Formats: sequence, structure tokens, C-alpha cells
Amino acid sequence: MDHPIPTPLSPATPEDAGPIVLALPKGRILSELAPVLARAGIHPAADYADESSRRLRFPTEDPALDVIRVRSFDVATFVAHGAAQIGVCGADVLMEFDYPEIYAPLDLGIGRCRVSVAEPVAAQADDPSRWSRVTVATKYPSIAQRHYAARGVQAEIVHLNGAMELAPSMGLSKLIVDLVQTGSTLKANGLRETEVIANVTSRLIVNRTALKTRPEAIGAWIARFRAALAERDAR
Repeated sequence: MDHPIPTPLSPATPEDAGPIVLALPKGRILSELAPVLARAGIHPAADYADESSRRLRFPTEDPALDVIRVRSFDVATFVAHGAAQIGVCGADVLMEFDYPEIYAPLDLGIGRCRVSVAEPVAAQADDPSRWSRVTVATKYPSIAQRHYAARGVQAEIVHLNGAMELAPSMGLSKLIVDLVQTGSTLKANGLRETEVIANVTSRLIVNRTALKTRPEAIGAWIARFRAALAERDAR
């Protein structure tokens, strides 16, 4: 007797593929972001904003959304690779990595700062147009190299993840390219801001594939963030 071939279980449709994951950056931006999240109806577990909490993934009041908290530079990587479908990160991160997999539909207007060039206050006056190469300490090697390449200058990068302000005085570099908010740290370390490469705000970012495969779910979250910004700006 022939036995019928069992029908394979239907794979979960993209809309049933589990909760959307929202990647948020640790640190200062998280507190600035809190009112926007609240207006968008996103209420994570209370310890998501507690830097001492060892948890990295947090449920929200909406079972269709989870939040993860990662380093600001890592938000873009999580979203680009689809581990998180949406996220919030600074335009500096997007400029540095330039992931084609990321779509940034909204400027959240928070986390205002700038990517700038700085050098020692005591540095001898020099004409940058005459440089053929320059040594730069930065955590933004791509941004720095593009900036100087556009001027025909070869940037020799000293890649640091912090304490950039020490590099010139310790002989590591001629200047630095770093994120500047008030400039007080530069001043305290004998540096002056000489050029702004780009002004920075935080953006809502989306994985392009997720937007195609889960358009209703992702589109709904974009709409909620857009409405939250409109409500904030109307006040």
C-alpha cells in the first residue's frame, strides 16, 4: 500500500518570524532618546536604561518588539546584518561604515554633535593645502581618509578607540579626528577645533531586507517614530 508523502510544515511567514528587534546605543543618547520612545509607545523593561544591568536584551510592553542595548558603533552592524531589524545610531557611524544594507528614513534630531579635526593649540601655523601626508589619530579611519583624500592628502591613520586627545602631545599624530559636543575635552587637553567635517544627529535606521520581507511591521514602527517626532516638534 502506497503511503502518501507527508506535506512538509509550512515555514513561518516573515510576519510571524518573531518579535522585531530594536537596537539602541549605550550612553548619553539613550537618555535623550527616552521621550521619543515613550511617544512612540515603546516601553522597555525598566533596567534597559541602567548601565549596570548585565542584561543586553529587554522585552517591551509590546510582545512584537524587543530592545537590545549595544555600543553605538555596533548598532549599525547589528542592523546591517539583520540581527536587529531597526535601530538608532549617529550619522557619524553611518558615515564611517557606509553599509548598503541600511536605510535611514528619519533624523531624530537628538545627540547633536560634530565630527571635527583638532590639533594642539601650540602647534605652529601650517598651510594644510601644502600637505602631501598627515598623521591622524581617530576612531573614524574611513571618514578621515576620505576627508583628506578629497584634498589630495594621504592620511596615515593611528586607530584609537579612546583618549584621542592624548595622541598629539604623546607624539602619535599631528592631529585628531573625533566626535565633539562642547569642545571642553579638547580645551582641557590643549587642543583646538580647526575644522568641522560633518554635523551629526541620531537617525532611525532599518535593515533594507527586513523592510522588504516584513513591510507592514517595519513600516508601522517607522510611522510611530515619525508621529512621535511630529508630536515633539509641535510642542
